[in-house]
Amino acid sequence: MKGSAMLKGKNALVTGSTSGIGLGIATALAETGCGIVLNGFGDRAAIDRIAADLEARFGVRTHYSAADMSKPSEIRAMLTEAEAVLGSVDVLVNNAGIQFTSPIDEFPDDRWDAVIAINLSSAFHTTKAALPSMKSRGWGRIVNIASAHGLVGSADKSAYVAAKHGLVGLTKVAALETANTGVTVNAICPGWVLTPLVEKQIADGAHRDGVTVEQARHDLLAEKQPLLQFTTPAQLGALAVFLCSDSAATMTGAALPIDGAWTAH
Repeated sequence: MKGSAMLKGKNALVTGSTSGIGLGIATALAETGCGIVLNGFGDRAAIDRIAADLEARFGVRTHYSAADMSKPSEIRAMLTEAEAVLGSVDVLVNNAGIQFTSPIDEFPDDRWDAVIAINLSSAFHTTKAALPSMKSRGWGRIVNIASAHGLVGSADKSAYVAAKHGLVGLTKVAALETANTGVTVNAICPGWVLTPLVEKQIADGAHRDGVTVEQARHDLLAEKQPLLQFTTPAQLGALAVFLCSDSAATMTGAALPIDGAWTAH
């Protein structure tokens, strides 16, 4: 098996893990020997290939759930099914998220509700469902993927910023409630991450503004982030793995920026 077997015998549920940040985190956890529950939308054949690749490369078991993260009943069913299939959910990574931008006075009500449901409420429901078993086993790791926008604001992102600030707050409360149970709860707060969606945003911006892709990439970073370098999903995965390690056993309730000094302003 490639990499350490630090989490061999344990299982992780990563929401929104069929691409981008979630897939990077799922891959990093699988490399440590952790079984993986994938969740998210996409072509089922492509998702099956992702699962087969994780199994082949790292010798771990996988399971896929198409649960809609805006629906609490489907979230509860996903946790129950994951425990039945793999035996436990020892690590929970709340990564699922969506975005919509608009000034507050023009923000559609249904878009607000959707962003809050996926980016914040889903993490409450997954955490609520996962905690009893974690506490009964005396070990668990919950990692919430927040954002630099969980620590600072940006115009036209009221729902996203509110949800990510709420996720940081939920992290703190869950950490207080689980202190001395063997469960830790932390939040990762990325700045710009190079995912397929961001790459498309850069390409679209270059076409719109009549500049090179390199210039569009620079302009996107420079607007907020002093370190003009994207974080990668693999780097976020490495941080998530650290938070699951014995070295981080007393880290709980933290909101960790990995944002190129965005929030250092």
